[in-house]
Amino acid sequence: MNVMADHLSTTFSALSDPTRRAILARLALGETSVKELAEPFSLSAPSITKHLKVLERAGLIQRSREAQRRPCRLQAARLKEVSEWVERYRQFWTHSMNRLDNYLGTLEKEEKRHARKRRD
Repeated sequence: MNVMADHLSTTFSALSDPTRRAILARLALGETSVKELAEPFSLSAPSITKHLKVLERAGLIQRSREAQRRPCRLQAARLKEVSEWVERYRQFWTHSMNRLDNYLGTLEKEEKRHARKRRD
């Protein structure tokens, strides 16, 4: 298994939880403290800490300590890897949809041609 695939597994696992996705969305707005991150959730401090540890292990956030403050910041490099991986499949679907569109256009032309023959 290559390293990127391993990163993707860890990243997708971290992203599978809606609370963690909400935390990332908040961090996309800028650095904030653990306390501020926990405020919108009805979770205990240990539960928030567990979510943050998962995100940190996945390389999605960075936590530090500044005196009494515990700031967190988004680390977007792993999200870029996810985006690049998904992009390959978007290209596949775009190509597939274009082929389907072409096929349906061909069927429509044939149907119109047959309709004209029936009228004649």
